[in-house]
Amino acid sequence: MTRRGVLWSLLGAGFWTVLTGRGSAAQPASMKQVEELQKNWRALLADGVKVPLPSEALKLSKEEWGKRLDAAQFYVLRAEGTERPGASSLNNEKRPGIFACVGCNLPLFTSEMKYESGTGWPSFFTTIPGVFGTTTDYKLILPRTEYHCMRCGGHHGHVFNDGPAPTGKRWCNNGVALKFIPKSAKG
Repeated sequence: MTRRGVLWSLLGAGFWTVLTGRGSAAQPASMKQVEELQKNWRALLADGVKVPLPSEALKLSKEEWGKRLDAAQFYVLRAEGTERPGASSLNNEKRPGIFACVGCNLPLFTSEMKYESGTGWPSFFTTIPGVFGTTTDYKLILPRTEYHCMRCGGHHGHVFNDGPAPTGKRWCNNGVALKFIPKSAKG
């Protein structure tokens, strides 16, 4: 495909996103609505499902993590790797529910916080409060804000300032670091 063809394809995809409303369908219009989503996250937790608190630390040896996680999960969570864009089935997850840390089950995001960023990774405009710690990452020369699970220390991704209003944030998460618990799940 020519460079012009690629540009036309990208432009067409952008118009398709606008025309179909993907990426902004249920976005909150104000920070007050974002705060309500953050406060009421348990409404999307399935009945009977028990989840840990961020303060319930989970510390395991490298060997124990190796037994608990598959190779891709270990690479992202414990070695601060990044999965290929578009690799996660969670990119297309649209059901009501909770996205939790695959390493320790800590709830991190709700389905109402998710949006289609077009980046190839599950993206969220906010988080459940108190679930992440941040550090500055210089791996790509320019500083980026990296975030880790407060409970197990697992690396999840980076937060950028190019997300939708009203937060302006894009929590770009490796899908392999997440597990989805649908609201309809049984505890």
